[in-house]
Amino acid sequence: MAVDAHDDVIVDEDGTSRCWWPGTHEGYVAYHDTEWGEVVHDDVRLFEKLCLEGFQSGLSWLTILRKRPRFREVFDGFDPVVVARYGEDDIAGLLGDPGIIRHRGKIEATIANARATLDIQDRHGSLDAFVWGFAPADPRPRPRSRADIPATTTESTALAKALKGQGFRFVGPTTAYAFMQSMGMVNDHLAGCDFG
Repeated sequence: MAVDAHDDVIVDEDGTSRCWWPGTHEGYVAYHDTEWGEVVHDDVRLFEKLCLEGFQSGLSWLTILRKRPRFREVFDGFDPVVVARYGEDDIAGLLGDPGIIRHRGKIEATIANARATLDIQDRHGSLDAFVWGFAPADPRPRPRSRADIPATTTESTALAKALKGQGFRFVGPTTAYAFMQSMGMVNDHLAGCDFG
């Protein structure tokens, strides 16, 4: 692989260009190429991503990506109806599972987020309708380099505040922006990336 230092795009031997951040890790490359930045409107996937972004806080996304299959298994596919009913026995089981991030605060936040998701669905029709209401009205041009990608935006700050107001935990402006990037609410694939 070669790197174009001007725009942080990596070019494979076959000529495929992609953003710098997945490097050469096969799973990370697949995530970049097939998931990251794809538009998502499914409430379960949106809920899952908000929770996993919370678990990622202080860690690398690659760590979460490697553990995602186990997360999905032990959190019942991130079905908010099921997760909202978790109690102390469920929390104890999750704290004992080495296949996930065993952080009590993040586990309890996931349960609280499930309950908040159900409330949002009751009040707003869907989590999708709620979060997509914070998508930028006018998409900005795709970034030329990593330096052009913000950590937060006005919209991500507003989304984080609104989610917290609905009872969500572990959703600050940076987490909200990472969520917006990955769910296709903004397009931060670099201008030279073939997948944007």
